[in-house]
Amino acid sequence: MSGPAPFAPAFVEELHRLFHWRRDVRRFRPDPVPEAALAQGLRAFAGAPSVGLSEPWRIIRVDSAGAKAAALANFEQANAAALARQAPDAADLYARLKLAGLREAPVQLAVWCDEGTAKGRGLGAGTMPETRAYSVVCAITCLWLALRAEGLGLGWVSILDPARLAADLKVPDGWRFIGYLCIGFPEAEDDRPELEKLGWETRRGLPAIETR
Repeated sequence: MSGPAPFAPAFVEELHRLFHWRRDVRRFRPDPVPEAALAQGLRAFAGAPSVGLSEPWRIIRVDSAGAKAAALANFEQANAAALARQAPDAADLYARLKLAGLREAPVQLAVWCDEGTAKGRGLGAGTMPETRAYSVVCAITCLWLALRAEGLGLGWVSILDPARLAADLKVPDGWRFIGYLCIGFPEAEDDRPELEKLGWETRRGLPAIETR
């Protein structure tokens, strides 16, 4: 059976442009997210590779006012603690950073990994059980790029207390928190990370590769 024909150079160029313009978005317009665009992103999510074909991802759409308020309160407490841990020369800059779009994002998804799933029958995860979580991360990346192709932005919130979020959202035991995703139309477009623009960090460029 022959494989797919090579993609056209114009498509490859656009694909790399998509990679370049993928951003961690924290500033969203209030416009609603078209359900068809979200569904397109979730189809990309569902097509991601997973260890042993275990598909361990579990998604909760955080939609009610109460659930959103709980997530926001969780973030604010965790962020205050993170600010308190900053060195004096970094604290002022940290305090000015916008690190989540929880107030504005029209769509919010909490993504988990079911570490006890029987699907996949343990293939590949017996020696490295963490590959189930890696599989969920791969799926989020697929979603991220698919949404960007639809003109949408995604912000990955990690400044949260996972145990508190699990209790607030009543998730089953054995689910491992991976990420809280804020989705919507970006307030502005930029091809540079906001943390880089504000002087928090700089990109290193191509990764160093060692030879053994």
